[in-house]
Amino acid sequence: MKSGAAAGLAELAEEVHGCFRCPRLVAWREAEAAAPPKRFRGQDYWARPVSGFGDPAARIVIVGLAPAAHGANRTGRMFTGDRSGEWLYAALHRAGLANQPTWERADDGLRLRDAYITSVVKCAPPANKPTVEERDNCLPYLERELELLDRARVVVALGKFGWDGFLAAARSIGVETPRPKPQFGHGAEAALGERFTLLGCFHPSQQNTFTGKLTVPMIDAVFGRAVELAGTTR
Repeated sequence: MKSGAAAGLAELAEEVHGCFRCPRLVAWREAEAAAPPKRFRGQDYWARPVSGFGDPAARIVIVGLAPAAHGANRTGRMFTGDRSGEWLYAALHRAGLANQPTWERADDGLRLRDAYITSVVKCAPPANKPTVEERDNCLPYLERELELLDRARVVVALGKFGWDGFLAAARSIGVETPRPKPQFGHGAEAALGERFTLLGCFHPSQQNTFTGKLTVPMIDAVFGRAVELAGTTR
């Protein structure tokens, strides 16, 4: 029997999967699935919005930008099947938040412990750049996730878009947010009343990891801090 949070998140996931609110994103996610890169030809694509993934009792929530066109848009699970996921799940495994560093398929046995991964926008956007309207269309889903994840105390925002999107969602559900708005940066930390501590982390995109803007010690430091703040034990 599912807990209240688990049942609520499962119901929300079904709603997310059936969303057609943003015509541009619907067209893009389906077009990318219809004409994939050579290495993915012949694979069945998810090609729908991607819901959050992880432990319904999580104390740590990770908020990204959106699914990747040939990552989660292909596999149906957040940060799965692309190089960003390789970095993220390896870091979560090292931090004791994942049972394995596997990241390629939705049926690979990966389980998260005390962590939940979601995104501000649920569909893959062209050039990884959702419009403001598309972000606002999706924010109610993130708001509901935060309400359902009632044990969550630490949020790790992957990139400025995740940082700003989380702050907007938190304000909408009545969470106290600082004024002026805290600025994103790698390792940045902000308290949101008594409910959340927000941590900033550079997004584990290839642009950041290939250039050394984000290194293994840097991402490990952020998740080490998240574990410390959440009181998670391995």
